[in-house]
Amino acid sequence: MPSGTGFEDAAVRGWDFPRAVAGVTLLVEHAREHGVPDRVTLDGSGLAAGDLASATEVTAAQELRVVRNLRARLGEVGPDVGRRYRAATFGALGYALLASRTVHKAMNVALRFLDLSHTFAIPQAELDGDRVHVVVDGAGLPADVRRFLVERDAAAIRAVLVELAGVAVSGRDDGTSRVLSFDVAELDRPLTHAGPSSLAACEAACRDVVERRRELPGFAGQVRVLVTQRLPSGAPMGAVAGALGVSERTLRRRLAADGTSYQQLLDEVRGSMAEELIGTGRLSVEEVGLRLGYAEATSFIAAHRRWTGETPGARARRRDAT
Repeated sequence: MPSGTGFEDAAVRGWDFPRAVAGVTLLVEHAREHGVPDRVTLDGSGLAAGDLASATEVTAAQELRVVRNLRARLGEVGPDVGRRYRAATFGALGYALLASRTVHKAMNVALRFLDLSHTFAIPQAELDGDRVHVVVDGAGLPADVRRFLVERDAAAIRAVLVELAGVAVSGRDDGTSRVLSFDVAELDRPLTHAGPSSLAACEAACRDVVERRRELPGFAGQVRVLVTQRLPSGAPMGAVAGALGVSERTLRRRLAADGTSYQQLLDEVRGSMAEELIGTGRLSVEEVGLRLGYAEATSFIAAHRRWTGETPGARARRRDAT
């Protein structure tokens, strides 16, 4: 992004990163409303309709599969899907946008935590005299879905700008990109839900998620997402390898090249989710174990002691006492 624009540079350069399941959920909802069954929309993605309620993340490849299925049935409906977006669709990022003091601050938050958006066409913001241009660039996207993704992402950005502050946005096509423009004075428009303390908390939540995602970029990051989706069934290596279109041997080799292993990733995902589920205080040890793919509570208790040095029950009691 040109220097001196007053906008913070986006942290993400490419589109192949894990993303929240909400983007796929919107695609499925749009398809369902137009008579396309969920099984058709999700065909080949490795996802079932029930997964959308329990999964938190999907891979870029999974969302692209759903986009291709939707486009095959309904055509170029990217703008229609994009108009369904609201700030809250983006979870912690959306709440950080809402809590920002001005449109300018909200745009900087969005660029800092672009990993948490559902965008494939990575946007860039530029100042040109008395106009702000948001360039939604699709040059690096797969050709068959480029138009759909650029139009969806541009429509989503416009929808959120209107929601945040009623910004009057114009748009134009520019080859493989869409350019959204509005008056520079809109940058200083105050947002009605602004709150410094709320923004700080939301930004901290965004940082936690982004840091975790960036710890394992590329192939290992995709494996972790697929493991998380398949935990209730034990996340067998063969199922994850099949979803990635590789053999188990290739899966092991590529993870080793990334400095990790399948068992290490599985333990990390289970340990992280165990901490979260135990912390809610709403589930028994047996229920937590089942969600993590353990058929017996004793196996989960032994694993938890190996990860943390204490049993799940002891962990819960210590948390309650603090």
